[in-house]
Amino acid sequence: MTGSNAASRRLLLRVLAGVGLASLAGGPALAAGQRGKARILMLSDLHSAYGRLAPLLETMRRVVHRDRAPSLILLDGDLFEHGNVVAQRTGGALDWAFLEALTQLAPVVINLGNHDADLVDDQAKTIDRARALGITVLSNIVDARTGRPAATSRATLDLGFPVHLVGIATNSLDTYPKDIRPTLSVQDPTAWAAANLPKAAPDDGFLIVMSHAGLPADKLILPAIPDGTLVLGGHDHLAFDHAQGRTRYVHTGAWGEPLSVATIDLADRAAPIRIERVHVDPAGPADPALAALVAATLKAQLTPAETAVVAHIPKALSLGDTGRTVATLMAGAAGADVGFMGHTTLGTGLPAGDLTQYAYDAVVRFDGAMMKAQVSAAVLADILSRANQDGDLPLARRTGDFVYGAPTRPPAKDHYVIVTTDWCARRQKGYFGRDDLVFTEVPGLRVKQAIKDGLHG
Repeated sequence: MTGSNAASRRLLLRVLAGVGLASLAGGPALAAGQRGKARILMLSDLHSAYGRLAPLLETMRRVVHRDRAPSLILLDGDLFEHGNVVAQRTGGALDWAFLEALTQLAPVVINLGNHDADLVDDQAKTIDRARALGITVLSNIVDARTGRPAATSRATLDLGFPVHLVGIATNSLDTYPKDIRPTLSVQDPTAWAAANLPKAAPDDGFLIVMSHAGLPADKLILPAIPDGTLVLGGHDHLAFDHAQGRTRYVHTGAWGEPLSVATIDLADRAAPIRIERVHVDPAGPADPALAALVAATLKAQLTPAETAVVAHIPKALSLGDTGRTVATLMAGAAGADVGFMGHTTLGTGLPAGDLTQYAYDAVVRFDGAMMKAQVSAAVLADILSRANQDGDLPLARRTGDFVYGAPTRPPAKDHYVIVTTDWCARRQKGYFGRDDLVFTEVPGLRVKQAIKDGLHG
């Protein structure tokens, strides 16, 4: 434990003692609820969302304590964020305080994502620390150094009935921290699922598949999923659920919004899974202990440059509206007709009021060059038809990776200039649905600075 981690741990204990340790006491013992019923709280892609951790914890506590049904907490990868300077400096002390508090509410299961080694030099350190808290860690990742599984790919927990869990990781190695990529071996998720997922629903309980493989892989896996399974998806920062017979496929957003809750009732043969979304207001009721720890940690760790105000945002924007706003700013900066921003380059939506550099870095996560291309009107129409997938779309229209694009109705022309990030340009098939775009770098423009300048206005 580093000095900063130890200090944060001591502070957490002092704060808990001051506000009432009983609120977190008792551990994850299962309630003696009605047999065959349970509640599953689901999150993915938290990415060190320190502005939401305390309200999220309070929201989850209230959901767990609604009634006597036993609860299970599923975290589908990417809990940590290297781009959060406070997470870097403290080794994720706030993330670990949050996880420890969750273990006092209900059993916790983590399926490893591609960012869960962001704050360490070896993924095994994350796995070992989580296990030390009593957390079940799932993954089908193999440690390339030893040829052995990094963690178990399956586990069974007792919620008054057996709950069988399977974890699947993304094999997109370029999305993992660069330094650990040589230590990872990840099979193609579709092939792994075909060889390892059960062919039929268990006759003694319930099956949950936790996938951080991404939506395109999940779409290939879903047809073979046994009917009546809960499938939790992650990696794509999407928020939707899809019904496939009695199976439910759920994505639960990012940065702790929203919290998705599945109510399981095995006695309901027609519809054993019900899904609800619970909004987490960052300004709403918060766990006092964790709120105090977050405030103290940010105050101690952030520099004047990081707390400097870089823009004023008149009103809070959704993630989708934030994406279209920054796409418009990119187009303006590059002298292009339409801008396109990759969906996971964005973290959370723009908040209302003064925007600090630290808060801005949680909105626009990654930097890079800006890239231009000229396209015909027909090509632009095709690209726009698959952009902006933040609405209520059927699964068939969802592509996993996508771009936010704006303006969505540019003036009529024969040809247009578009601009995007170098990340999207290098992966144009996934983001734009084609591989015939010819991109060139816009001299002197970087993504984060250009957008920040536009917001400052």
